[in-house]
Amino acid sequence: MSDDNPGKDLSIRERAPRRQCAGAVLMIRPESFDYNPQTAATNTLQQVPSDAQRDVSARDVLQPPRSDAQHGTAAGKADFERLVRALRSEGVSVCVAADTPEPPKPDAVFPNNWVSFHEDGTVVLYPMLAPNRRRERRREVIDAVCGKLGFKASRTVDLTQHENDGRALEGTGSLVLDHLNRVAYASLSLRTDRAVVEEWSQELGYEPVVFAARGRDGVPLYHTNVLMSIGQQVVVVGSECIDERDRGPVLERLRASGREIIEIAANEVERFAGNILELASWDEALGDIRLMVMSATARSAFSASAYERLSACTDAVIAVPVPTIERVGGGSVRCMVAEVFL
Repeated sequence: MSDDNPGKDLSIRERAPRRQCAGAVLMIRPESFDYNPQTAATNTLQQVPSDAQRDVSARDVLQPPRSDAQHGTAAGKADFERLVRALRSEGVSVCVAADTPEPPKPDAVFPNNWVSFHEDGTVVLYPMLAPNRRRERRREVIDAVCGKLGFKASRTVDLTQHENDGRALEGTGSLVLDHLNRVAYASLSLRTDRAVVEEWSQELGYEPVVFAARGRDGVPLYHTNVLMSIGQQVVVVGSECIDERDRGPVLERLRASGREIIEIAANEVERFAGNILELASWDEALGDIRLMVMSATARSAFSASAYERLSACTDAVIAVPVPTIERVGGGSVRCMVAEVFL
């Protein structure tokens, strides 16, 4: 682990203003988006795309016939551009960085798994489970965030050496953060190692809450942000997926934050209802506002009553179709953005 400013007092960082919702994000325009067999063993939400699925998805962009892989990339890019346009139209600052075609990186569209940008100027680099995902870490992407968004990096916490021992912690996929109360929630899996969670928490000054969670198939959920999202005033949590022995303590800790708790079922988790993110923006008439961003799939997964409760806790709900990235990549809108706290 390296620290560009090892003498910086943690207590000073803890006293800095805390915001739950970022007003800026990093997104990576994919060049080689496709099904990743190296991640499929731990992500049961990924689906092998058939030729027909690729053909239908590719119609979202007007391109001549191409190979199967090119079809998947084109449809993934169409999903990506829809989300970029939606966020920018709502006043969210979006830094779009370009993926590089070589080496191919099928999951480059999910940058929050390898980097996070914190309010005190800390940049964290994370250990990844799949070898072909480690290619996604590029210094020029961090430089783009600093240059385009004005993020002032003051130190780097590099946890990537854990890959040498087979330990992973995949960013804000593995960690769902209550910034206001300095709590880090983490669901254990092959991609989320307890020891690395504890090290991260000590470095960043958060309290770790570690638990086990499984899908209906009994397989550990690959990322915590598939079943949990924490906004300014609301928590959405797939409590049905949390192991029974851990469920009560996790819900108790979430309730202690004073937020509205919306519990969703396992089948709603599978439709990405937990993979949502609240962001900050500004409106001429309303001033500071908050936007709950989700996919169209997630929006359809919420019951009428749950959606009504969710809507009451934020200023606007933005639902964007990203069907190819969900189906082939096994991740949704929250996975596609890395928050940048300026």
